[in-house]
Amino acid sequence: MMQAVKEQWPLILGLSALAMVRPLMSILGWLEAIGQPTASIAVTLIISAVWLVVVLSLRVHRPLVTLTWVGVGYGLLAIILSAVLSPLITGHLQGPITNPFAVVSVLITNGGWGLLVGSLAALIRRGKTEGQGER
Repeated sequence: MMQAVKEQWPLILGLSALAMVRPLMSILGWLEAIGQPTASIAVTLIISAVWLVVVLSLRVHRPLVTLTWVGVGYGLLAIILSAVLSPLITGHLQGPITNPFAVVSVLITNGGWGLLVGSLAALIRRGKTEGQGER
């Protein structure tokens, strides 16, 4: 299993980085301008759809595992972004990096997001495979 994940690291990193659109839109004030919470939900759904389409298009061997790691990777990137930008914006370190429980929460929440999308990808893939077997 770990070998399969190792081969997917460029994809995991790329999809994790793609999700950084969400916090960047928040930092720039675009999510507020569009209207909360609708904007955050819509952006999350769009990112999820892109993740799903990419893993299905590339026929990723273990979409559930891969997308779970994508969610965790996004969480790590978001924590790092917060740690870098908060001192620049507010003058002092803020965000999840200042609280170990918050770090764990961010990683679990975003890992769960990836797990959910990965489960959907696995179900879709299984459905396609079973549908092709009946022909």
